[in-house]
Amino acid sequence: MHELALALTALALVCSALLVVFMAADFHLTLLHLKLRQRGLALEEKLLSQPLPHYRALPHVVVQVTVCNDGALVERAIASAVRLDWPRDKLHIQICDDSDDETTDIARAAVAPLTASGFDIAVLRRRDRADFKAGNLREAMAKSPHQFFAIFDVDYVPPSDFLRRAMAPLIADPSLGFVQARWDFLNADENALTRAQALALDNHHAVEQATRSWAGHPFTFNGTGGIWRRAAIEAGGGWRGDTLAEDLDLSYRAWLKGWRGMFLISVSVPGELPADRAHWVRQQNRWTTGFGQVARTMIPAVLRDPRLDRSARTAALLHLATAWWGAPVTFLMIAAMIGAAAIEPAWLGLFGLVLLVLVVAAHAVLFVSLRIANRFLRGRSVPLGRFMADFLYVSLLGIYLALVNALAYWRAITGRRTHFERTPKQGSVRIGS
Repeated sequence: MHELALALTALALVCSALLVVFMAADFHLTLLHLKLRQRGLALEEKLLSQPLPHYRALPHVVVQVTVCNDGALVERAIASAVRLDWPRDKLHIQICDDSDDETTDIARAAVAPLTASGFDIAVLRRRDRADFKAGNLREAMAKSPHQFFAIFDVDYVPPSDFLRRAMAPLIADPSLGFVQARWDFLNADENALTRAQALALDNHHAVEQATRSWAGHPFTFNGTGGIWRRAAIEAGGGWRGDTLAEDLDLSYRAWLKGWRGMFLISVSVPGELPADRAHWVRQQNRWTTGFGQVARTMIPAVLRDPRLDRSARTAALLHLATAWWGAPVTFLMIAAMIGAAAIEPAWLGLFGLVLLVLVVAAHAVLFVSLRIANRFLRGRSVPLGRFMADFLYVSLLGIYLALVNALAYWRAITGRRTHFERTPKQGSVRIGS
């Protein structure tokens, strides 16, 4: 039995070492953010300030709004789409509707007068929901010959100048496969849950996404608030429903074909955060499952690709590992510690010390990253006291989520086929509110 205890202890220590590597990678990304911030913002400003071509030379842009039983939101989404500042004869709007309720009738009623007034806008329906959102986008794209696709979930409200700003880098740099705007939030102050989500997502965009983009690391589309070049979508094999994270999946497939994306931190698109805990858990479960599914298929692809240099391969592997494997490795470490301590109770103190060090280190890394992102995006608008309260809630939610997402981790690891469960949208926030 002593040998079993030693084996379990060795496993626990290996897991601990992996967690330290993950934390070091996260902290390195934060330091890299500080190092690259000035240069990255200068490049973004330069590209955004590039004058657009003359009206006749502007490309056609297709705006795709994905909808599924979102009757409370579809009219607002249509209204924001037609307000986009782009020549009307070069603006094409697709309401990609997978609804099976009254949403379709609401959308068609809203679209009818716009079509009569000269807008190229249509409600697109398909026979079934095969491949979920990926299938919806794929079928809609097949109905258009144009080269640029701006994609928005129905709860996101792009500002009227979004296309004029976000298209500038794509026109100026033909090597860009897509641009991704920063998410902002219409209801960040609705309750403690939305405040915590806003804090965590600000960190994701300001530190994680922006830094990866500035550093030339693999950079991924977030599913909404971005514009894709058709050539990049097709090079990556098109939209696929193999995973629940079609945005991440396509981003990596296009990246492996030589296409890259750019994050636009100064261009924001506001949307609504889940204000109900059950809805938020459903969203996070889907994201966790989807990310794990992509990691399961893309890690071997990254390792096998001879065209990748060491830097690119390392960046991709760290992204796919640190963003997902932390919780499963933690579960395995704790299980090994419990098993070893049950055999050798005298070792319990050592295990407790290791856990304490890891918990303190993880919270320190998270605190620094969140605070840097918060100050970067929000300035001094969030007092330290409120930030501390929201940070504590983020920490508690992380622990809670790791537990309730246990099944999602298992599904991703085993490669089980899963069903896309959409996050219900509230539609409680109106434009201008």
